[in-house]
Amino acid sequence: MGEIYERELKNLLCGDEKALHKMTRTGDADEKNGYMLLKDNPFLVIRAAGSLGVDIVALRWDFSFPIEVKSSQTDVLRFSSNPRLSEQADRMAEDCSRSCLIPMYAFRLKGFKGDPWRVFSLPMERELEGRMGMLQRRIPPIERNQNGNYIMRWQDGLKLSKLLSYLDYVSGTLE
Repeated sequence: MGEIYERELKNLLCGDEKALHKMTRTGDADEKNGYMLLKDNPFLVIRAAGSLGVDIVALRWDFSFPIEVKSSQTDVLRFSSNPRLSEQADRMAEDCSRSCLIPMYAFRLKGFKGDPWRVFSLPMERELEGRMGMLQRRIPPIERNQNGNYIMRWQDGLKLSKLLSYLDYVSGTLE
């Protein structure tokens, strides 16, 4: 079932016109504008095989992201329901820290009208520098409870459309 949303996100980030049109039918003008930026500046998106803690990798001349995709009908995902999820997240954070990449989670709320995607970063001890550092500070981290378990609250994430607008803005300052 989760593969449906991995494919949806992949198609969006690749700038697929059909996927972009479908996603922007119910959104507001800002959401539509954010997504439509992908038509001119898409990512190359590779679906990862197996359970490596990364579902897709989005690559572009200006930014690259390993992304774990989650979806739910409820707006809160608790990793404590499956200890393997927390182990995966910790391993992903360690790997990304060594590579100076932002470990990103994309959370899709099923049945939501408008932009259903929210993005989060995994907390890392390492503060990234440059553009990746600016982005790391902009993307909300996944929360941890007092027991150290990760919790994603959909409403606390950054809209994917807003992230795309920000990436376009930052990339425009580089040219």
